[in-house]
Amino acid sequence: MDIANSVALVTGAGRGLGRHFASQLLERGASKVYATARNPESVDLPGAEVLRLDITDPDSVATLAEAAPDVTLLVNNAGIITVNSLVNGDLDQIALEMDTAYYGPLRMIRAFAPILKTGGGGAIVNVLSVGSWTPSEHWGAYSAAKAAAWSLTNSVRLELSAQNTLVTGLYLGPTDTDMAKGQPFEKNDPADVVRAALDGVEAKQSEVLADPMSVQAKADLALDPAVVYPSAAAAS
Repeated sequence: MDIANSVALVTGAGRGLGRHFASQLLERGASKVYATARNPESVDLPGAEVLRLDITDPDSVATLAEAAPDVTLLVNNAGIITVNSLVNGDLDQIALEMDTAYYGPLRMIRAFAPILKTGGGGAIVNVLSVGSWTPSEHWGAYSAAKAAAWSLTNSVRLELSAQNTLVTGLYLGPTDTDMAKGQPFEKNDPADVVRAALDGVEAKQSEVLADPMSVQAKADLALDPAVVYPSAAAAS
């Protein structure tokens, strides 16, 4: 897909990866960029058309689809991390993770698939995570929601192939955004991650593995879990 002259919509564009997506899309010549956020006043991007969106609210998604009937590139970026484990965590927060990472993108895809079809097919980018493939005992809710979003991405790719819609999954490890603020590990530059994602869209890639951690996590899927998680195997 050619980014230049596309009409893009980015969810969660007020900060982090979303802001980088909207900014780079404008730099690459998108004819229009809808930058959406729950709080539109948080979006400061000259040249972007700012709209309100709460992906957990079906009415908000429907209103957005009416306001943006010309989209050819949808970037499902909005997300959260509540740092809840699955066994002992807050069940309402676990549900919020799933509503944001799985049902939110699904609502957006269902609303915009007909619009993309009218425009010739277009493309969808789902921002996923190394957590889709690598669970954690500390934030199992996030990993489970991202794993569900991985399956969603693969399924809608099949369902939308007949209308010529490209569906690209973006996978990345820790990245220098507000979500990882204060964490002591090495982080990706978000500009590099977004650049790789948009290059992948233009190259019609189904998956973009943005860093070595994601490459390794994908490879580890072929291994026995006892090899990847020896501490869990020892406990049993």
